[in-house]
Amino acid sequence: MRRAVREFLAAREQAVRLAAGELTVAVSGGADSLALTEAGAAAARGLGLRVRALVVDHGLQAGSAQVAETAVRTARQLGADSAEVLTVDVTGRGGPEATARRARYAALRAALPEGRGLVLLGHTRDDQAETVLLGLGRGSGPRSLAGMRPLDPPWGRPLLDVPRSVTVRACAALGVRPWSDPHNDDPRFTRVRVRNEVLPLLEDVLAGGVAAALARTAAQLREDSEALDELAGRLLGSALGAEGLAAEVLAPVAGAVRRRVLRRWLLDAGVRELTDAHLRSVDALIAHWRGQGGVWLPGGFEAGRKRGWLTISHGAGGPDAYPRRDAR
Repeated sequence: MRRAVREFLAAREQAVRLAAGELTVAVSGGADSLALTEAGAAAARGLGLRVRALVVDHGLQAGSAQVAETAVRTARQLGADSAEVLTVDVTGRGGPEATARRARYAALRAALPEGRGLVLLGHTRDDQAETVLLGLGRGSGPRSLAGMRPLDPPWGRPLLDVPRSVTVRACAALGVRPWSDPHNDDPRFTRVRVRNEVLPLLEDVLAGGVAAALARTAAQLREDSEALDELAGRLLGSALGAEGLAAEVLAPVAGAVRRRVLRRWLLDAGVRELTDAHLRSVDALIAHWRGQGGVWLPGGFEAGRKRGWLTISHGAGGPDAYPRRDAR
C-alpha cells in the first residue's frame, strides 16, 4: 500500500506541487480509504506534505453522522494531520448512486483551497474491473472501457493496481476495523451485483485473473485513447476558424479521429451529455453532407453547416435555421 502511493506521487511531481503543501485523502471509513490514509500519511511525510482527511456524510442512512465521526477519529489515528466531515444533500436527477457521487465529488472539490490540490481516492483494481464490465455491458465505447484514470485532476487514484483484498489485509495489520457500507451488499444496485455475482462467476469460469486482466485492458485502451485525443487536439487547432470548424480540413480524416475532434469542439462549446448517436449525427454533416439541416444537441444547442463551416449555436430557431439549397 505504501509503495503504491509513494510510486504514484513520485511519478506525478507536477500534481504534487499543485497540492501546495497539503495532500487530501477522501475517507469513507471503509477498508480502501482507511488503508489509503495510512499509506498517504507515510508517503507525505517523506515529501514534507501535510495530510488532510475529508469524510463526506451523505445522510442516506441512519447513524451516518456517527459513522463519519468514527472515520474522522480513525483517520487521525492513522496519521492524518487534520480530518473533518463534509455534510451534503443528495438531490437531483438519477439514481441514489449517481446523485450521491455527484454530491460527494462537488463537496470534495469545493473543499480544496482556491480549487487547487490533489485528492486521493481509494479506488482499487477491483473497482476498475467493475467499471470496465459496466461500460462493456452498456456499450459505452472505448472511453468507458478505458476505466478510471490514475490522475484526473484534482483526483488521484494510486490504488488502481492494488486488489481490494490487500486493503482489507492492510487494515487488519494496522489493527483498525473498517466500516462496511450496507449499500455495498444491496443487490438493488447494478455495481453490487457485478461485484458479488458477475465477477466471481467470471473468475470461476475463466480460472482466475479476470479483475487483473480487465484492469490491464483498461490501461491499454486508456493509452490508445490518450494518443488519439492528442492527435484530435492538433487537428482541432488546424480546423478552427473565425466562422467555426472547417469541414474540408476534417473530411479526409478517419471517422474515429474526426469524431474525437468534434467531441472536443462540442464540449468546449458547453455541450454536455453527448452520446455516440449525437457525435455520429454531427459527423454526418461532414462525412455524409447532402445539405441537411442542423443537429439538435443536449442543453438546447444546435450544430449545423453553412458555407463549408460547422457552427454551434445555443437556443437556435430549429432545424431549418441552416439553409439547404445553397449550402455546400
